[in-house]
Amino acid sequence: MAQTRVIVLNEVKTDKPNGWQLCFQYCRYEYGDGSEENGYRFIWRRPNGNLQGARGQARIPSTVDILNLVGLAISEGWGHYLCPNSGFEISEK
Repeated sequence: MAQTRVIVLNEVKTDKPNGWQLCFQYCRYEYGDGSEENGYRFIWRRPNGNLQGARGQARIPSTVDILNLVGLAISEGWGHYLCPNSGFEISEK
């Protein structure tokens, strides 16, 4: 299986105990077959600044953390992006 590169385009983070930070990121996923798509993810950043890569999902302590980070992303002007081919449409009403 070809490796996927993840390019972080935007990030907001919140501090947690012991220097860990929960991050909400808007990323470009570049797949080994040459295709790419954008999307969001939650990921932990270690106290030394490195990302905590995990196979699967990042554990999120509470919905308050989710809402706080998504709210920060929206207030910074990038948390509202709708990724192409997401299966969702934005309707103008």
